[in-house]
Amino acid sequence: MALKLLETADYTEMSRRAADIIIKEVKEKPNAVLGLATGSTVLGVYRELAADHRQHGTSYRHVRTVNLDEYVGLGPDHPNSYRYYMNHHLFTHLDIPLHETHVPDGLAADLDEECRRYERLIDELGGIDLQLLGIGRNGHIGFNEPGTPFSSPTHVVKLAPLTREANARFFPSLDDVPRYAITMGIATILRSRRIVLLASGEEKAEAIARLLEGVVTPDLPASALHLHPDVTIIADCEALSLIPKEKRKGDAP
Repeated sequence: MALKLLETADYTEMSRRAADIIIKEVKEKPNAVLGLATGSTVLGVYRELAADHRQHGTSYRHVRTVNLDEYVGLGPDHPNSYRYYMNHHLFTHLDIPLHETHVPDGLAADLDEECRRYERLIDELGGIDLQLLGIGRNGHIGFNEPGTPFSSPTHVVKLAPLTREANARFFPSLDDVPRYAITMGIATILRSRRIVLLASGEEKAEAIARLLEGVVTPDLPASALHLHPDVTIIADCEALSLIPKEKRKGDAP
């Protein structure tokens, strides 16, 4: 299936366009299930959602959320856990009940059972209406590293060195970056009814160029998105810098 590509001038416009899609989804379906991501790429989106809630009163009272991933070994109060990130950057700025926001439990005694529980949870919620994604420099989505089967459900993953290096800026040192994480699998992500992938900056340009080439391979996990019928990529001009300008409009191959 063709991917829809939206080019933006910069990070701010990318964030605003993505937030507009989420706000529209919530207004049209007040009990929507949102799949959420973490990291620096989506921070601007969450700032836009919080500002819209303050200024326009968009309500998240009946929304349910499920996050893509969590580090193994970090509890919800750890400042580098994704539960902490979500509470700090988004949930406490909205009227969403915290018990309706879900993140994998990185401290679960039985990690395999936690993965199965998370899959059941998503099914019990009725599936994900809109999944927000970033993309790693090596093309990972969630923490699905290159080589991950497209049939994978939620699972425990050993993080690639490039991924740990990219996240080291959030930790005191590289040694402090967890080596494992729980992540929604590629199959889990592809069951979402709609997917929005964001990319910003020159460091994402190579991954986006490979994605838009249209070759579907586990070596580039994001290429699985070509198998989904409703994917929108919102990328700024720096992230699209390796794509010829005549190919930046409309649908990708």
